[in-house]
Amino acid sequence: MSTSNSPVRRGSPAAAHLTRRDMLRLGAAGAGTLAAAWAVAGCTPSASARSAPLQFWQQYAPAPQQDPNLVAQSQWFLDNVDRWAKAGERPVDMVYIPAYTDPTNTRLTTAFASGDGPDLFLISPGDFLRYYNGGVLTDLTPYLTQEAIDDFYPEALATRTVDGKIYGLPMEQEPLAIFYDVPAFEEAGLSEGDLPTTWEEMLELGRRLSGGQRTGLVLDTTPSYYQNFTFYPWVWQGGGDVVDPRTQQATFDSDAATAALALFGDAVGSGAASRTLPAGGDMVGAFTNGYAAMWQTGIWQVEAMRQNAPDHPYGIFRLPAPPGGESVTALGGWAWVVNARGRDPESAARFAAEVMGSMSAESVDRAVQWNGVDKGNIPARRSVTEAIGDSGAFEDPVLQQFRDEILPTGRAEPRYPPVIYKAVSNAIQNSMLGGADPRQQAETAQAAISSYLETYEGGSLV
Repeated sequence: MSTSNSPVRRGSPAAAHLTRRDMLRLGAAGAGTLAAAWAVAGCTPSASARSAPLQFWQQYAPAPQQDPNLVAQSQWFLDNVDRWAKAGERPVDMVYIPAYTDPTNTRLTTAFASGDGPDLFLISPGDFLRYYNGGVLTDLTPYLTQEAIDDFYPEALATRTVDGKIYGLPMEQEPLAIFYDVPAFEEAGLSEGDLPTTWEEMLELGRRLSGGQRTGLVLDTTPSYYQNFTFYPWVWQGGGDVVDPRTQQATFDSDAATAALALFGDAVGSGAASRTLPAGGDMVGAFTNGYAAMWQTGIWQVEAMRQNAPDHPYGIFRLPAPPGGESVTALGGWAWVVNARGRDPESAARFAAEVMGSMSAESVDRAVQWNGVDKGNIPARRSVTEAIGDSGAFEDPVLQQFRDEILPTGRAEPRYPPVIYKAVSNAIQNSMLGGADPRQQAETAQAAISSYLETYEGGSLV
C-alpha cells in the first residue's frame, strides 16, 4: 500500500489556515457549535501560554492507581517526557483522559471546538479524517529523515499520510483474531482440531458453546469506531469494501457487505453470540469466570491475560472465512499527532519525531520496550521488529502466532469521516440487534455514503 494518498476533489485543508468550511467539518464531527468552532483558529498565545508545558492527551499516563494494567505503559510515557525535559527541551505534561476510547466521550472534540485542544494527542486511523479535515493536524514530514520514513511499514503509515505528507506517527500495529478459552473447549470435549475455519463452523461452535452463563462467541455490540473496526475484515474477506480506495466511490451495496451484515445478525439471532458484552467487555474476566468461550478482539489482550490471569490457558485463531473467501484481519493501532494550533507545534513535532520517528538507537530501543515488553504488540517499524527478534521479547507463543500467522493476513484499518462511519454503524446495529434485512441495510448505507461523497472535500478515503 502506498504511503502517498491524493486528496479528494479540491484538495486538502492547510494546517496554517482554517476556512469556515473546515470549522464546520470539525463542528459536524461533534466538536460543538459553529461559534465555538471559530475558536479553533486561535489567537496569538499569551506569554504565560508560551512558557507553559505542552499537554499530551492520551489513555495511558499517568495511570490511575486503580488500573494496575497501565503501570508499565504509563511509566513508558513518563520516562519519555522526563528525558525530553532533562535535555533542556520544552516540558510536556502527560494528561490522562478517562474513557478516552469511549465513543460517547466528546472531551477531545469539545476541547478543539473551544480553542483549547491539546498540543499532542493519540488517534486511531478511524478518527484521523475528523481532525485532518478540520485543519487540526501538523505535517510531521519535515521533522523526519527519509531513512526513518522508509523504516515504517507502508500499511502502518498509509492511513496517516495525505498527498505524501505524514500527519501521524504510529506506535504499533494491532491485528484482530479470535481468542478462545481452553477450559470452555475442554468442557465441551473440543480441542485445537475443532477450531473453526469457516463462518458456518464458527457460528455452529458458538451455538454449541453457549449455555447457562456462557456466551459461545463474542462480537462487539457497542456502536463505535471500534465496532466498525472489528466489522471491516468480514466485508473484506468476501472481496467487498465500504469505499473503493481507487475510485473513491461507495461500494457498500455489495454481496460481500450484505453477507457480513447477515453474519453479525445470524450470530445473535441463532444464539451463537450475545446481544451484550459479557463481563462488561472485559475478556480476561469473561474467560476466567466462565462467561465467554470465543471473543473477537486484538493483540492487546495478550498482555492483559499475562497481567491478570497468567496461568489461565487460552489460544487464538485466524478470523474464519466465508465460502470462496480468504481470512483477512484489520490492523489497528494508535498514532501520535500534533495540534497545528497548539502552544508550540514545532516543539511538539520535534518531540513526537524524536520518540516515535527517529533512527537513533534510543528511539528504536524505546519502541522495542513499548511493543516488545510494556504493551506486547506488533511494531510499526522494520528496525523495531528486527530488534525485538533479537531480544527474545516475542517468546510468548501467542505473540509469535500473531506475528507469523495473523499479521500477514492484515490490512490497515480504514479512515472514514464521521458521516461514513455512522452509515456503516447504523447498518451493523440494525442488522445485528434490530433484526433488519441485511441487504436493505447495505443499500441504505450505500445511499447515505454516496450522497455524502458527492460534495466531500478532504483527505482521500483509504
